[in-house]
Order: sequence, then C-alpha cells, then structure tokens
Amino acid sequence: MDIDPSARFSFSARFDRTFPIGVHLGPRSYVAFEARILTHDFTRGLYLHTRIGADCFIGGRSLILPGVEIGDGSIVGAGSVVTRSVPPRSIVAGNPARILRSGIEAGPYGRLAQADATESALAAAGLT
Repeated sequence: MDIDPSARFSFSARFDRTFPIGVHLGPRSYVAFEARILTHDFTRGLYLHTRIGADCFIGGRSLILPGVEIGDGSIVGAGSVVTRSVPPRSIVAGNPARILRSGIEAGPYGRLAQADATESALAAAGLT
C-alpha cells in the first residue's frame, strides 16, 4: 500500500488487502471510522488502483469503489458510496455520491478553511 506517512485513518477503516498495491492515500488526508477503500471487484475480475489525494477527508462508513480517484482537497460525506472519480476541491455525498459543492478550500485532513472561525464562535458562545 502507498500510504503517505502524514496520512491518518481510524483503526476501524478498511483498506482492500486483496490488491494492496492499488491503495494510494495522499499526504495530510484522513479516512474516518469504518470507511472502506476497495481496489478489486471479484465478480468482474477487476484489480484497479484507487487514489485519494492530498488534504482529503473520507467520512465515516463511506465506500470508495475500485479505480476511483478522489482529487486533492476533497471531502466525502459520511455513508457515501463513491462510484466515480471526484474532481479536486469538491464535496460529495450520497449513494451514489454526487457533487454538492466545488471550488472549496480545504486544509490539512480536509478541514474547511472557515472551520477554526466557526469553532471559536461556538466556544465564545459557550456551545462547545
């Protein structure tokens, strides 16, 4: 597997070990709990490379199908089934996953640029 040393993932995340050379996880990306990254399809006899770019967030219980590429700075919503490649700087969600927003600014681990300001405002209001 090609997992960048700065990438992070939950202990319950699953990476396809049938074709491990096909798993590619970019720098500063995060794969949340129970997400699955597939690289093979037994029924069709496919063995494909699945790539997750830099600064991405893969939501909990998501499923990334074989051969899909997640572009740099993209976010995959929880529970999504990603059947097609995702352009860079996009938010996708659903089953099948569809583009909800494009041109987003995501920092390390797919954290949105305005996340710090939102968190500070909630803390100031005593809501955290």
